[in-house]
Amino acid sequence: MDEYRAANQRLWDEYALINSQSKMYDMQGFLEGKRGLHDLEIQEIGPVQGKTMLHLQCHFGMDSLNWARLGAQVTAVDFSEKAIQLARGLSAQINVPARFIQSDIYALPQQLHEQFDIVFTSYGALTWLSDLRAWAQLVSSYVRPGGFFYIAEFHPAAMLFDDRGSEPRLHYPYWSDGPIACDVQGSYADPQAEVKEQKSYEWAYPLGDVVSYLIEAGLRIQFLHEQPYTVYDMFPFLVEGADGLYRTPPGMPVFPLQFSLKAVKD
Repeated sequence: MDEYRAANQRLWDEYALINSQSKMYDMQGFLEGKRGLHDLEIQEIGPVQGKTMLHLQCHFGMDSLNWARLGAQVTAVDFSEKAIQLARGLSAQINVPARFIQSDIYALPQQLHEQFDIVFTSYGALTWLSDLRAWAQLVSSYVRPGGFFYIAEFHPAAMLFDDRGSEPRLHYPYWSDGPIACDVQGSYADPQAEVKEQKSYEWAYPLGDVVSYLIEAGLRIQFLHEQPYTVYDMFPFLVEGADGLYRTPPGMPVFPLQFSLKAVKD
């Protein structure tokens, strides 16, 4: 593991503890059976009863366990040891079985050798990947013939904007040749939290590369949808709707805030 991913791993060990206690993640609601998945991925993935699912970059496993609650046989992976410990504890606490593996995503083939009906990842995953082409090859290797990969993710166009400014302001690149060093101020789920790791390292990938690398890896794109909303208040200028989703305010040009993609292996 290189120095950038090692720093990010330390950061996400901190985030696991902070985020699990945050209002955003609503741990108590999860323990009481509240469905934490969004309508978008439930509708676009469809029924999962009896299907095997690999959840990449699962954080501390709430989404993984929600899929398991819907009947999926879930294997979930994250590079944060603290997050995986929390996930295993949650699984035991709610008595919902799932397998959790602690691994850097690029080292996963050293531990996991099977294929799955569904490979899934979502919301804030791509920016932490240091090699998108290698990621696409890995994703494809875990999809069984007849299975599919699904991602719901923040749109690369939205990721251009400063996430701390009260007004829309372009701040980040659409393409990056290497890691983008970002100052850490709390967690996205709790901006006031104390965090020891002072820098995160992230990568910017255009949507065209996401699509092209998945095709190159042997997957067939079934759909690519772009949404004018996002599932959380990623920018101060967004407005929450009655449906709990966030959109640009009236009078501001509409632009894509997230996308979803399904790719099948024939």
